[in-house]
Amino acid sequence: MLSISPSRTFKALMSCALIAFATIGHAQQVFRITAIPDESPTELARKAVPLVKYLEKQLGMKVEWTPVTDYAAAVETLVNKKVDLAWFGGFTFVQANHRSGGKVLPLVQREEDEKFRSVFITSDPAIKSLADLKGKDVSFGSQSSTSGHLMPRSFLLQNGLNPDKDFKRVAFSGAHDATIAAVASGKVQAGALNISVWEKFVADKKVDTSKVRVIYTTPPYFDYNWTVHADMPAAQREKLTQALLSLSKATPEGKEILDLQRATRFVPTKAENYKGIEAAAVNAALL
Repeated sequence: MLSISPSRTFKALMSCALIAFATIGHAQQVFRITAIPDESPTELARKAVPLVKYLEKQLGMKVEWTPVTDYAAAVETLVNKKVDLAWFGGFTFVQANHRSGGKVLPLVQREEDEKFRSVFITSDPAIKSLADLKGKDVSFGSQSSTSGHLMPRSFLLQNGLNPDKDFKRVAFSGAHDATIAAVASGKVQAGALNISVWEKFVADKKVDTSKVRVIYTTPPYFDYNWTVHADMPAAQREKLTQALLSLSKATPEGKEILDLQRATRFVPTKAENYKGIEAAAVNAALL
């Protein structure tokens, strides 16, 4: 019979334990980020590449991009701490704040998000104002989108239009670029979306502005932000915040990241900034 000494057994067990501990420790050193899928998966992944590389250097750990299938999944992954950092719209932040019992913290937003806007677009020559949308097929983005649904709906209500009663059909495209495509192809007569996506499509000549045009631009409101779970250690939270605030167009790296994020720069934000969006969600019976 083969004999194994107790000391050798102990050493073997200790070696396995150390390997397992090292493996767990390494796994814990992965910092995961996600974003609401307000654009196509390929576009979101493309935008994430330089940011991931930058954060790896700034945080001194591996950073991974973690795509999600829909807005609700983005909320749940952060609330359940499956990711460490999430790019939310104002409404998804409000949803995550409610869902977590106040356990999420917005760190920074783009300077542009202090006065964000939505646009209504159409390819129908007869539509010249919001009032002309009555009896028409109109598309929003995702149901949980701030700039593609909640705030456009809120401003419609303020202008005396109830989408569920006054429109022939309400559609949800799922993303801002998909809304543009739906309007351009004639699937719907009009749509509402994020102004920065619209401006990017116009600048890149991805939409024929002789056929698709803006009929209404909303008043400004607070929108997107980078949010973390409140359980993140304060030191890591501060390091992350400073990394994002330090991005500058004066450097090639900073310019690439900020341009992809359609940002001039990132500025500090706070939960109180989104009280107006919360009130709009309650008023529209979406929260």
